Amino acid sequence: MDEMKDKGVLVTGGTSGIGLEAARMFLAEGARVVVAGRDEARGEAALRALDDERAFFFSADVRNAADCESLVRRAKDALGRLDALVCSAGVYREESAEALTEESYAEVMDTNVKGTMFMARAALPYLRETKGNIVNVASDAGLHGNYLCSLYCASKGAVVLYTRALALETASFGVRVNCVAPGDILTPLTEVQLKKAPSREEGLSAMASIYPLGRIGTAEEAASVVYFLASPRASFVTGACWSVDGGLTA
Repeated sequence: MDEMKDKGVLVTGGTSGIGLEAARMFLAEGARVVVAGRDEARGEAALRALDDERAFFFSADVRNAADCESLVRRAKDALGRLDALVCSAGVYREESAEALTEESYAEVMDTNVKGTMFMARAALPYLRETKGNIVNVASDAGLHGNYLCSLYCASKGAVVLYTRALALETASFGVRVNCVAPGDILTPLTEVQLKKAPSREEGLSAMASIYPLGRIGTAEEAASVVYFLASPRASFVTGACWSVDGGLTA
């Protein structure tokens, strides 16, 4: 369809999981895409997987505001324009509220919240020029509480409400802001959790048991909603949080 032909898209956390699959979908529809992450080796592997001359990788740490500014400038230079920002960079951590440390707080909040907010700050001047949009990756944990997950829930809840507030702030100059709230998705992040189970099969079965659809999601399923929200198909959608969770929060 080429509905994103020659559009410029920047995806943080784009070297694996939902971010990488979203990048693949944008490229398939004609966009030019920058994927960003902290690890150079993973970035090069992502480019090999995408296998498209319109894809670029830049290393950046979204926990650092200066890195956010530099990343957006480099992406704009490489792409020629910036039409969509996908904030997919995130970390997951389980610990009790009593075990909370300043180190774990900084790791989670700086990546999930600070990174999202400072990426938006850096990108907004360019998105105003193109009447572009932002898609943030939140979580079902930003909509309800999870056991031994208060820090992560707080970070993703912040992303949800930041998305809604920013959508109101930017609507007057034609910039849309939305987020997706995935449940458990089969990504490298999930694979780390599954290693704690007696076996991968048992872990997957236990994880899937709480979902009304009887399974967890795929990166492609979550990425397809990210793509929709960033595309012209969602031109009248802003301030929305789309659940991609197999009915978990229904």
